[in-house]
Amino acid sequence: MPLIERDDSVLVVVDTQPGFVAGEDPEAAATVERAVWLAAIAQQLGIPAVITEEAPEREGPTEPRLLAQLPGAPVFAKPSFGLAACPEIVGAIRTSSRGTTVLMGFETDVCVLQSAIGLRDAGFRVAVVADASYTQTARQQEAGLRRMEQAGVEIVHAKGVAFEWLRTVELSIETTRAVRALGVWPDSL
Repeated sequence: MPLIERDDSVLVVVDTQPGFVAGEDPEAAATVERAVWLAAIAQQLGIPAVITEEAPEREGPTEPRLLAQLPGAPVFAKPSFGLAACPEIVGAIRTSSRGTTVLMGFETDVCVLQSAIGLRDAGFRVAVVADASYTQTARQQEAGLRRMEQAGVEIVHAKGVAFEWLRTVELSIETTRAVRALGVWPDSL
């Protein structure tokens, strides 16, 4: 597969809500930190974003630190597990005029998986950021990633996709300096 182009990418944040985390889970916290970092990189590079929330009245709102890194990104309530079943969400992604969707969020084996496969079926190139996506057990995480990969979805990691977007030493120094100044650099990259 070719490298992921920043000018062809739209970041899709799927259901990164507290209701999908059972108690205090250090892996969920690390996942959110990587997602916030990648969102900050995307914002610095002018990559548009779309955010979904499943049943926010029950699962809570999107992680506030993610929202803070993506000002102006539309937030959509999602009544189905897969966002491709929601014309307004797919419409917002299409409005970006970009063909590559970079997905991250909760839960890898359900909503991220169904969204990724649905977007792939709709003609998008789809990359899922494995270490910025979460579900409650390692077994479910691996099963979800394996299923997506079998369906033709690219599996990437936060640092890797960020540096595919950045491409040059100069731009990476400039962008990472700006992101460090925001205070969102994760320990778990």
